[in-house]
Amino acid sequence: MPAYHSSFVDSEYRTIGNLAVLPLKTKSRGPAPAQADPNADDIIDEAFNLYRANCLFRNFEVKGSCDRVLIYLTIFIGECLSKLALKTPTPGLQDALKLLNTHALQSFSLPGDPSFPVNAFIARPSNSAEADNMKAYLGQLRQEVAIRLPQRIYEGDKPSKWWLAFSKRKFMNITKVRLYIFLIWTKRHVDTSL
Repeated sequence: MPAYHSSFVDSEYRTIGNLAVLPLKTKSRGPAPAQADPNADDIIDEAFNLYRANCLFRNFEVKGSCDRVLIYLTIFIGECLSKLALKTPTPGLQDALKLLNTHALQSFSLPGDPSFPVNAFIARPSNSAEADNMKAYLGQLRQEVAIRLPQRIYEGDKPSKWWLAFSKRKFMNITKVRLYIFLIWTKRHVDTSL
């Protein structure tokens, strides 16, 4: 059974690198346009709807630039769920909003950086203007996920155990922690060999 792909059509949207700039139901500033129909699902709603099914897959066939955005969002949602699951005691709704907002606003890597988790799928920006635009777009996506995810998974002041159960699942077996450990090991290995 293949992974679920984005329902958005690539040809309708402009791109930054090879990422589609999709309209969002957002209050965050950035290059993504506002969605015309506030009741229709945007790419973030689609990522939430497909997360629990897609995070079980180790392979993902990219069919277009909208799928690349879905891949990035799926990995970021997994990071956010891990942040919530590792925090003891489990944070309430307001604390979760603060925690995820802080995580979304932290410095993050761009395609082409060694620490970017999906360099194989997302092309590096071709110039500094495109890099700034991509950073703004990915930042806008991250902020919107950080705002909407707690509202989606919290029932009252407690997170849904059905969502947190997926915090240990790694989409395409990608985990930022493992990559970070590899980079530390590589740095130590290179430093000691000099």
